[in-house]
Amino acid sequence: MNPIGEFILTLLHAVTNSHIIHWQCIDRSYAEHQALGAFYDELQEKVDAVVENIMGKYQCQLPINPNYYPPLEDPREELHMLSDYVTEARTTLPPDSELQNLIDEIQELINRTRYLLRAP
Repeated sequence: MNPIGEFILTLLHAVTNSHIIHWQCIDRSYAEHQALGAFYDELQEKVDAVVENIMGKYQCQLPINPNYYPPLEDPREELHMLSDYVTEARTTLPPDSELQNLIDEIQELINRTRYLLRAP
């Protein structure tokens, strides 16, 4: 699969998975529920910004192969894996500063949410 398409699809899966975990954790922790709710809302907007940036700059449609992976039960582990993925995948994406800045914002969101999930 194209690295850009794979990156976007992985982030869209993260939006869906964090939404699912958001619903599942309401009985365990209201703080987790709130943190994940904010996370998937913000991540959706940031993914959209990345896609529109690439499509605008390169005047192309993104090749997306919709293979879905289900969420992990532990949101901390899900975000840890997503953080590692973003760190690694960004090296395969175009080096344009505006795109890399958007990816920085996604990584910042992941880091902040990981912090919020550790709070009591």
